[in-house]
Amino acid sequence: MMMAETHSVESKGEGGGEIINVSGWLPFDTLTEDCISNIVSFTSPRDACVLAAVSKTFQSSVKSDIIWEKFLPPGYPSMIPPSLASSSKMEIFFYLCNDPVIIEDGKKCVWLEETSGKRCIMLSAESLYIKWINDTHCWDWITSPGSRFERVAKVNDVCWFEIRGTINTNELSPRTRYSSYIVFKEGFTDLPIEARVGVVGKQVSKKFFCFDVSADGQFLKRGRRKWYFEKPKEREDGWREIELGRFFNKGRLMNSNEIEMGVIATELRHWKSGFIIQGIEIRPETI
Repeated sequence: MMMAETHSVESKGEGGGEIINVSGWLPFDTLTEDCISNIVSFTSPRDACVLAAVSKTFQSSVKSDIIWEKFLPPGYPSMIPPSLASSSKMEIFFYLCNDPVIIEDGKKCVWLEETSGKRCIMLSAESLYIKWINDTHCWDWITSPGSRFERVAKVNDVCWFEIRGTINTNELSPRTRYSSYIVFKEGFTDLPIEARVGVVGKQVSKKFFCFDVSADGQFLKRGRRKWYFEKPKEREDGWREIELGRFFNKGRLMNSNEIEMGVIATELRHWKSGFIIQGIEIRPETI
């Protein structure tokens, strides 16, 4: 998402009606830049960039710190390097969109979703509960290209496969619907995995999926049971992801919740190997 450079906006009515060109003078041009900035600050980062195309006055106003300060999360100064301390708020905003910040001693990373400014968080493998993680016959800690974290976890040989992670809703943007994803490489073929997402201590949503990229839309039968598999997606960073579930964060400071996300495969007691997990990613649901 980049700031628009053009100054013209055209509109066509239904049925091929008259085209109105507003590339010249606009009523908004009579407003002061501070007034326009205050108005735009109640929109979104995407809207701000679109409005920059309305006129030269808007384009100048949209760069104001008044706007981008509103789009930045509380505590953002602690998330940026000292070299950016004197940068404009717009520059800081796009830095936090494009450069995830590692926090909590490398256990998490956080960034902003570009169009909305909502917080996104990834829990590293080291921050998760992984069954048998301390047994080197079962799991290993390795490095992997493209990972946001120093170490990722690789399955050597396990029968009981279980991974869980939790996040407090105070760490996320309020009044936002989120999706959670497991981020991995390789995977077990021909094996149903159960995903669970929900508030700790309450009923959770469940679904089945398969790490096999060729399993899209296929059914797998085991005895009397049958599963429909959703296909994992390839990411730009060379990893794969698959959605575990969704939840809505009301964002009440005095009524925060712990959200638990996990995967488990224990019913089919055969040995599994080769799976590599980077972590669990939580980001605003796309429409």
